Amino acid sequence: MKIWIIAGESSGDLYGARISRELKKIDSSIEINGMGGLEMQKEGLDLLVDSTELGVVGLIEVLKQYPTFKKVFNLLVEEADKQRPDAVVLIDYPGFNLRYAKKLYELGIPVIYYISPQVWAWGKKRIPVIAKLVTKMMVIFPFETETYKETDLDVEFVGHPLAEILSETPAPEKRDDNTVLLLPGSRFSEINRLLKPMVQTAEKLKAENPDLKFVIPTPREHIQNRINQLLQKFANNPEVFTVECGNTAEWMRKATAGIAASGTVTVQAAILGLPLISCYRLNPLTFMMAKLLVNIDFFTMPNVIAKKEVYQEFLQGEVRPDVLAPALKKILPGGERRVEVENGISEVVEKLGGRSGSLKRAAEVIIETINAQTK
Repeated sequence: MKIWIIAGESSGDLYGARISRELKKIDSSIEINGMGGLEMQKEGLDLLVDSTELGVVGLIEVLKQYPTFKKVFNLLVEEADKQRPDAVVLIDYPGFNLRYAKKLYELGIPVIYYISPQVWAWGKKRIPVIAKLVTKMMVIFPFETETYKETDLDVEFVGHPLAEILSETPAPEKRDDNTVLLLPGSRFSEINRLLKPMVQTAEKLKAENPDLKFVIPTPREHIQNRINQLLQKFANNPEVFTVECGNTAEWMRKATAGIAASGTVTVQAAILGLPLISCYRLNPLTFMMAKLLVNIDFFTMPNVIAKKEVYQEFLQGEVRPDVLAPALKKILPGGERRVEVENGISEVVEKLGGRSGSLKRAAEVIIETINAQTK
């Protein structure tokens, strides 16, 4: 059995690696290839494409890298036609993967989509198209099964993989009440827009409470280097900030609160019980286009899941220290929103479907789908 996995971002790379492991447990003879990053490579996959630097957000950023995307896309189409995998598992990354799904459909190769594109937030007109192109949809949020109820698409809620992955390491008995995390994102575009207001917010709070310590965990070394460079430019005292690579989950277990770029990291924080405030900035042109396409009450996923504001959200011009600092103070120990946020976090985790079995189930669904196609 030949299975391809296509992951274009760090979170998808992690999930792809874990699904590969579960597939191999079921059948060690399965051949797995595709596109991914360091985590999938650690699982021993000899990938066609290394996607480490392909995780960009926003129209302008994508256009800048268009030649690279086009080259990667064409290669994967040619190789799929040549190698004819039994199925291709597409993980999130809709801007690339939906286009790739169309090509795979034309080639007659079954498409299994893991982590649905957020068409419930944008582009509901794409739902019938996705239903046509995709053989099986595995969703990780319970409300997403309703998204496709008007179509014939085979959809299954398999649970959120992070709930399982993060539960494997026990939490410390007590959090450090003085440690606050800054989580500006895993992409240069996010860091360039969010790190400065986060640092200024931290400095504002530090002036009021000298006992506070600020940690910036990073997913990769070159992100760590970039953050250190930026701190030298605009931090009044760079030594106040500890920048570490590869220990994000550990710090989330230790810290008392944080500021985060809206994204997968906010779900990770909720699972690990960390109170946050959430913020995001886009290129102004991208933001204007997004306002035309997106019609949702919240942009931070734990809030979408809970259907209420668990993590306070700040967007575009709101992302500035005079706004962020008071909001962060409210979720520190003894703050007026602290208990409310902790209760909301518990509700979010419950709705994610538990802390075990999701990755095994995803692997089983992939094999079941392939077997059903070959009957």
